[in-house]
Formats: sequence, structure tokens, C-alpha cells
Amino acid sequence: MPPTPITFSPQTRPSAAAHLTAEQVEQLGAELDAIRAEVMDSLGEADARYIHKIIAIQRGLEMAGRGALLFSRFPPAFVAGTLALSVAKILDNMEIGHNVLHGQWDWMRDPRIHSTTWEWDHTTPAEAWKKTHNYEHHTFTNVRGKDRDLGYSVMRITPEQDWRPVDLIQPLTNVGLSLIFEWGITLYDLEFDRVQDGTKSKEELKKDLKVLWRKLRRQLAKDYLLFPALSGPNFLRTALANLTANVIRNVWSHAVIFCGHFPDGTETFEEDRLEGETKGEWYVRQMLGSANLTGSPVFHIMTGNLSHQIEHHLFPDMPSNRYAEIAPRIREICDRYGLTYTAGSLPKQYGKVVRTICRLAFPGGGTKKGAQVTALPAQTGPARSTDGTPVRLAG
Repeated sequence: MPPTPITFSPQTRPSAAAHLTAEQVEQLGAELDAIRAEVMDSLGEADARYIHKIIAIQRGLEMAGRGALLFSRFPPAFVAGTLALSVAKILDNMEIGHNVLHGQWDWMRDPRIHSTTWEWDHTTPAEAWKKTHNYEHHTFTNVRGKDRDLGYSVMRITPEQDWRPVDLIQPLTNVGLSLIFEWGITLYDLEFDRVQDGTKSKEELKKDLKVLWRKLRRQLAKDYLLFPALSGPNFLRTALANLTANVIRNVWSHAVIFCGHFPDGTETFEEDRLEGETKGEWYVRQMLGSANLTGSPVFHIMTGNLSHQIEHHLFPDMPSNRYAEIAPRIREICDRYGLTYTAGSLPKQYGKVVRTICRLAFPGGGTKKGAQVTALPAQTGPARSTDGTPVRLAG
């Protein structure tokens, strides 16, 4: 029996932006446009050095980790190699791969670090990720029925999402998803739910499966055949170390991503919110639908600077090393316009996410604090992306 599809009920609580006039929303948008233009016009050698340095560190850690695992029969080498490889995989996915695939470094015109050529250490092919993440999630952020990242088609994470019996086990589903997060994203990107409802053809699915199989063969061979084989008699220990590094990377990225979208204070929106959405309204939706994490500079790098999730959603193609620089200005704008700027430590925010997941496992589930959704004042004109071009709305 196929799973019950995810459906949503309407919601009428006021948004944190409900007090803004149409003129204020557009003024806010103009201020954000100015910040983006200022930063993008100032990109240069220092920024290029940053990404080259991060890539060099990542590759150095991977080489050191895999080198240590050649001697994985010795516990210190096993531990050191596993930790180095874990950090390398986190950097590859978070600060490098995710951000390169957003086009943040395309301005350098370096074919080796470009969104059209980069492939990452992840089971999901880069092209599939750019479709479901860069386009769908970043265009329809937190719009119920449009942003499939709300619960990733397997969990109920907002009260407006109608309850299903399978939601009773979602605290366990969340734990399982965190352990296999890259595989969960890979299956999610295949869009089986759309095949089921008829919006994606079986021919399209077969095409995607062929692309995925080519990627999986390389990933599985690299981590569980080639490098373990180089360890000779330590084959199984090295394979276990690679598996452990992948799990550590999965748990970390799951926590960071969930904390950036689902803690208390973030809002979700009705689908009709997209009708006639202006660029200013799009900016407001990104700010109210995202949440930041606090921490040290090293912590921010390890999160791929997705600890600055609000800034990232405002300017997804801005190099991530600039988010910390503009964060105080974004917060000041939120304060001045009376908008929520949600931020907190990783333990605090993840605790709120888990609490929400457990509460919404049951029918009703109460009200998610701060998850208001009433539309902003009526606007006219097409929705626009961060570069000012019209955003194509699906449906």
C-alpha cells in the first residue's frame, strides 16, 4: 500500500512581517540589493585565496586520513585517519561542494571551481542537487506544498502539515535519516513522490536512475573497494573507517541543515503567498523562513557557513566567506523593520527541532512558536531572484 501523501491545512496566524506596509517591504528590498551589490562588486584576490586555501586544507586532510588508514591495524592510526577523513568529507560537502554548486565562485571563471563542472563527494549527483536544492528549495523556501524540503517528504515538521499514522515513528525516522542523510537526500532527489502523483514520468525516473548509478559506482568503489584494497590486510578496518567518516559527515550535515530551517522562530507560508510576490517580499520570506547558528569562525567554516542560513538564503550566490561580514547589517535591518532574526547555538536549536519533531508525531501537535504565515500586504509584479531576474514559478 503506497504511503499517504503529504497534504497541508490552511493557517491564519499573523506573520512577523504583517505590520509592514508595501512601501516598507520594497524599501527593505532596496537596502538588501545595495548590500549584495556592494559585496559582489568588491570580490577579488582575497576571496579567491580563501576558497583555494579551503580546498587545499580539505585535500590535505583527505590525503592524510587515507594515508593513516593504510596502517589502520594500529588503533591510533585508525582513529586519526577516521577523524581526518570525517573533517575532509564535511569540508567537501559543506564549505566547498554546496557553495561551489550554488555558483558562489563562478565569478573567478576557473573551470576547476565552477558550478557547471564541480562534482562532490556525495551519493547525489551534482545536477540532481542543483535542481531540487538550488532551484526548488531556494525559490520556494518554506512554502507549504512547493518546498519539498519541509520534512523531506518523510516527516511532519509544521503544524499545518496534516497528520498521518506513519508520523508516530518520526522521532526514530529522524535518527535514521541523520545516519544515512546523504542516501536520504539521494532518494529524495529522485522524486518518487512525484512519480506516484503523476507529475514526473517513469521515463524521467529511469533517466535519473542511470545518472545516479554511474555516480554510486564511483562513490562505493572509492570508499569501500579501492582505498580499503590499498590497505592490504587492513581492508575491513579501512572500509569501516570510511563508513564511520561518512556517518559522521551525515549526522553533522543533517543537524546543521535542520537547525537552519526548522527551529522555533522560523515561518512557513501559504502557496498563494507566491502570487505576485515581489523581490522585497521574496527577501522577507527568506529571512523569516531561515535561522542562524552562533559559534566560532572555525565552527562557521565547518557548517559551510550555513550557520549564516539567513544570509545564505538572501544571497545564495554570494561567496560564503562574506556572510559573517554582512550578518550584523542584516540583523540591524531586521531589528529596524521589526522582523525576527532567529539565531542560537547548535545544541539549543537542534533541541528545539527534536522537540518539534516529537510533538508533531502526534495528531494536532500544538502550535510551533513563531511559525506565522499570513501573507504580506498585496504586491504586484513578478517574483525575482537575488540577481534581480524574474523567478519562474512552477505550477
